[in-house]
Amino acid sequence: MPEWLYEAGIGEARAALIEDGRIVAAAIELDDGGLRIGHVAHARLIDRTTGLVRLDGGEEAMLTGPAGVPEGGALTVAITREAIPEQGRRKLPRVVMTDADPAPGPTLFDRLGATGHAIRRPAAHEPDLLESAGWSELLEEAATGVIAFSGGVLLMTPTPAMTLFDVDGGPPLDQLALAAATAVAQAIRRHGIGGSIGVDFPTLTGKAPRQAVAAAIDAALPQPFERTAVNGFGFFQIVRPRPRASLPELLRADPAGAQARAALRRLEREPGPARPHRLPTAVLARLQANPSWTADLARRTGAVPQLESA
Repeated sequence: MPEWLYEAGIGEARAALIEDGRIVAAAIELDDGGLRIGHVAHARLIDRTTGLVRLDGGEEAMLTGPAGVPEGGALTVAITREAIPEQGRRKLPRVVMTDADPAPGPTLFDRLGATGHAIRRPAAHEPDLLESAGWSELLEEAATGVIAFSGGVLLMTPTPAMTLFDVDGGPPLDQLALAAATAVAQAIRRHGIGGSIGVDFPTLTGKAPRQAVAAAIDAALPQPFERTAVNGFGFFQIVRPRPRASLPELLRADPAGAQARAALRRLEREPGPARPHRLPTAVLARLQANPSWTADLARRTGAVPQLESA
């Protein structure tokens, strides 16, 4: 049966749904105080034309739907989409008006409980089940976009307009496209990719092979989503809900932070007395800028970490 592995890590919470020993879905929630879906707060309308509102905590968001109040007026809003980092900018959270009382949104752990799957919380001194299922490989996929599958390779590229998948491999092209379709669907689920998604398959001759590729996506990708047919040039588009940033968007928005948190995870699981650890300069700088992270590591391991620049 599928099972969630959940870790309350340093700087982030992380989880992966494990089925047959591999990761089929994953999520990371940063400890950065970002607003979560379902968060309800009092706010004021800043710009009626754009829908910009400012929450009582100082955060800004974009209102969906009519405001019903003048500029400067008070309202209560609920987060419907979390902030999403994009190249050169940050998409503000989206909100709607609500009559609910102010309350924080569900945490990642809360969301896992709502899925109905069992949740296991392995300790740092226990066997590293998350790593055994492919956690480091998942982070590498998200950071580089290179995803290998039987017979070929996908190149995954997040853009402001959509996440693109390019299929590369050798003939026979019908078989390559069919295998790639399943790999794309699995990657979308594994990395939590939403919004518009474009897939550039090899050009396929005839209607039947293109229909088979679409059917493979339908079989491997859970609803809800909408899609087009595969066109004569091999392009295919999927649209899914986009409630929050995907793993590639999250990791690529702050590579040094992602590497720093991954290093903390490794160090927390290293047995024996503390020894010097050499880290890339940018990663070390991020840890030095967040002393609470290294203090938490010392508390968890019982030893002050010795960190040096590589």
